[in-house]
Amino acid sequence: MKKRLWETSEEMRELVCELVGWESVTLSDGERVFPYKLRGKLLGLDYFNKRPEAVSLHGVDEGRSFLTAVYEHDDAKKTVVLMSHFDTVQTDEYGGLEPLATQPDRLTEALGDRKDVLPKAARADLESRAYLFGRGTMDMKGGLALHMSLLEKASVEGWPINLVLLTVPDEEVNSAGMRAATRELVRLRKKHRFDYSLFLNSEPSFAQGPGDETHYFYTGTMGKMMPAALIYGKETHVGEPLRGMTANYIASFLTQRIEWNDRFRETIGKQSTPLPVSLSQKDLKFHYSTQTPYRATALYNVFIMKKNASDVLDLFVDEAEKAAKECNTRYKSLCEREQVAGVGDVQVLRYEKLLRHAQGKFGKKKVDAWVTEVTEREDFDDRDKSLAVADKLMTECSELAPAIVVLFAPPYYPAVNTSDDPKLLEWLKQVKDEAGHRGVDLAQTDYFNGICDLSYVNGHDGESEMQAYKENTPVWGRTYEIPFDMMAKLQAPVLNLGPFGKDAHQRTERLHMDNAFVHTRAMLERLLRSMF
Repeated sequence: MKKRLWETSEEMRELVCELVGWESVTLSDGERVFPYKLRGKLLGLDYFNKRPEAVSLHGVDEGRSFLTAVYEHDDAKKTVVLMSHFDTVQTDEYGGLEPLATQPDRLTEALGDRKDVLPKAARADLESRAYLFGRGTMDMKGGLALHMSLLEKASVEGWPINLVLLTVPDEEVNSAGMRAATRELVRLRKKHRFDYSLFLNSEPSFAQGPGDETHYFYTGTMGKMMPAALIYGKETHVGEPLRGMTANYIASFLTQRIEWNDRFRETIGKQSTPLPVSLSQKDLKFHYSTQTPYRATALYNVFIMKKNASDVLDLFVDEAEKAAKECNTRYKSLCEREQVAGVGDVQVLRYEKLLRHAQGKFGKKKVDAWVTEVTEREDFDDRDKSLAVADKLMTECSELAPAIVVLFAPPYYPAVNTSDDPKLLEWLKQVKDEAGHRGVDLAQTDYFNGICDLSYVNGHDGESEMQAYKENTPVWGRTYEIPFDMMAKLQAPVLNLGPFGKDAHQRTERLHMDNAFVHTRAMLERLLRSMF
């Protein structure tokens, strides 16, 4: 038997430390370089050293690439796609320890000197020496390392199954990597005549509450939408405040209606979506003056399980109209008390209605030119562009003010759930049996409670239900799209089974080493073996 590179727990630990050491914050130079380094690492395996063409890089955007590595058995059609992402969130919250955020050994030593300032649970885990601390250890380079070890073992032992390792950039922001990768997965299936049997992600297990030590696996993933608003008031001098209406005043009513509103919550069985929350709220006054701020923007996070874009938009509009009514009532009362005429009622407009009004006023060609000018700005991301397009149209159609313009901003993640798939249920019996033998407290959850690239497989033709999204997303078809046609061709059950860790996206992010390198690896291997 050939020597394996990632066989022991210590070798796995070293691999994770190396992957974490390749800093890859989303949209950084490190993210662009990471897949090249990974390709070199995979070519160190005998199978790929002899077949370098089986490890490929594919362009995405912004100089970024995703990587595929294909292990193919001559007598197998059944194929498992091992999905992961290699980008991480930023490291600012580490403060003075930021230079060590991607150096687990040095970070652990430094945290040991400062453990008194750590939360109690993190301090206990640090002292146990059972966890590996650092940005990306949990989310999700530990999962990528597990997939690499499975790929190695399959290739060395000649498993009669096909494996496609797919690891992508940009999961943490727009999932541009996975949206681009769907086309390549369809191409690979056609070229190799693969039978995609399972899409296996290994995002980490997330606790359901403080102190929860249960190891969860997920047979689906929640969806996410981001309803947004451009709030357009009426400018005035601070000496005559009621002759205008600040956008901040209007926005305060909207956020009070949306944030933590349980009308947006979905509950299926014992699982509920997290409540909606504000992700950004700011006015668009960039320089100090005594003119009041009359333009503002707001972004809100909404998780979904069964709702579609039309459902979410209708609910958002309804709450926005209630916010506008409350705002108008309060404003009229103030105007009566101060004996001023005021500037009129705040109305609620869907973006599609604003766009039609602008096109009717100026012509489609001129409006398209304005939209193009905004969407081609390189200093704006897709959220900035979405709101800036609405802002441009409202500025040219200020007769509609004061108004709340409701729209969608990217990204959008469809919800996926394959919990009732009979084949998956059979394979999972093996996983649960392996967990039982190892004393792992393993529990199934229908939906992964965070964004996940599994949203872009096992799709269906979303043309009808997505019409509301397309018509109210200003950048749709320009800088942002969802490959529904490719997603519909990737039909197979989904599973997220990854290692146990804690505090993703926090400075105490950490991975449980025995769970990852021993127990989860064994469960994943048992899963794949049960398939052949």
